[in-house]
Amino acid sequence: MSLRFTKMHGLGNDFVVIDAINQEVVLDREQIRQLADRRFGIGCDQLLLVEPPREPGVDFTYRIFNADGGEVEQCGNGARCFARFVRDKGLIDRDTIRVATAAGQLTLQIETDGQVTVNMGLPHFAPSEIPFEADAEATLYDLVINGEKVHLGAVALGNPHAVLEVDDIDSAPVARLGPLIEAHPRFPRRVNAGFMQVIDPGHIRLRVYERGAGETLACGSGACAAVVVGRQQGRVGDMVEVALPGGSLLIRWPGADSPVMMTGPATTVFEGHIEARG
Repeated sequence: MSLRFTKMHGLGNDFVVIDAINQEVVLDREQIRQLADRRFGIGCDQLLLVEPPREPGVDFTYRIFNADGGEVEQCGNGARCFARFVRDKGLIDRDTIRVATAAGQLTLQIETDGQVTVNMGLPHFAPSEIPFEADAEATLYDLVINGEKVHLGAVALGNPHAVLEVDDIDSAPVARLGPLIEAHPRFPRRVNAGFMQVIDPGHIRLRVYERGAGETLACGSGACAAVVVGRQQGRVGDMVEVALPGGSLLIRWPGADSPVMMTGPATTVFEGHIEARG
């Protein structure tokens, strides 16, 4: 099966974006893994599918697959790339785009400077909604990892996130603790692990170990989760610049019953055809 694709990235978090409206696309988990392979395929953190709408009130269906082939609910950096892709390809002629994801509907807004703002929806804190095994909802939880106790916040923003505050992001134990938190049994659907350094109430630094992808250069939903957790703990304000290894995002969250808003760039790298091996 020959597929047309576009390679894109949001601050270095890279994607293979495939139009599944104007070409037939049937991919199994192994084929997605092959396409995501950086030596034998195209290479990406996630593969994004643009599909026709399946429910009223939306323009497209937005599906996300991690590099390990597993489908996930949400990807904020991918949502920005999705918006630029459908606009640039002429699949829609509006700058406000509504998409359906496995986690619910998103509104994407292409700004006049080319950046994209994503309404990420309301954060969810109840352990059952994350999901996270805990007796009661709390701002901070203790998690025991190989006998070591760490303190973290937990929130769902379409997908589950754990956020740990660290003194220095450069020396944070992302490679050691990231995969252990991701696969911790108290997170039954695994979790994205964010390591946050607070510079001041309007600026944080962040590294994220993502489910099924490992550490990435940027994670949009992870940036949102870090600001939400930081604001819950009184560590940041309602508008925060999040510096990730690949660049910066602006996150706005007034708190309470307000949605989280994320603004950042989306970049097209190249286009091509590839044979998806069966």
